[in-house]
Amino acid sequence: MRFLILSGNPKRDGLCDSITAQIIRGAEESGAEVETFYADHMLACHVCNDGWGSCRGYHECAFGEDGFNEGQQALKRADAICIITPVYWGEMAEGLKCFLDRFRRCEFGQNGAIAGKQILLAASPGGSGNGALTCLEQMDRFCRHTGAIIFDLISINRWNHDYKARAAYSAAKALAAGRKAGNNI
Repeated sequence: MRFLILSGNPKRDGLCDSITAQIIRGAEESGAEVETFYADHMLACHVCNDGWGSCRGYHECAFGEDGFNEGQQALKRADAICIITPVYWGEMAEGLKCFLDRFRRCEFGQNGAIAGKQILLAASPGGSGNGALTCLEQMDRFCRHTGAIIFDLISINRWNHDYKARAAYSAAKALAAGRKAGNNI
C-alpha cells in the first residue's frame, strides 16, 4: 500500500511534526510504503480563464512549477492519504489551503484522482488549542468536493498530545492495514 502524508506544516519540529512521526510509524508498521509531501510553500490559485483554466479541461495546473504538479501526482499514486496541518486562526496552514484549493479545481468530483480514497484528517492547534473544529470542517469540505472518504478526524493540541499521539498512530496503522471506514470491527 502507498500511504501519502500531505502536510501543511512549515516547521520541521514541534507538535505537528511529532504527530506526523507517529502517523508514519503506524503506517510503516502495517507494511505501507510511506511518502511525505510538504505543501507549506504552495502559491495561491491564479483563477485563470474565468476560474477554469487548464485545471478543468486537462486536470492540471498551468502554474504547477512551484511543486504543485509533484503533489498532485503523489496524491494520484497514493492508496491511502493523511492530511495533517497546524491550525492558524481556526484554519489549515495557508500553503496547504492553497494546494488543496488548486487540487480541488483540477480533480473535482466523483471522477477525480482521489475519489473513493480514504483520508485521515489531523489538525494540531498550538497556542490556545482552539480552532481545530473549524479547520477539520475545511478539510471535510475538501473531501466532499473531491469524493474522498474520511477515515477519521483527529485533533491534537498541547494538552492532549500524550494520548492523541497514540490515536494518530493507531488510526494510521488501521488505515494502512486496509480497514475501511464504516466497517464494524
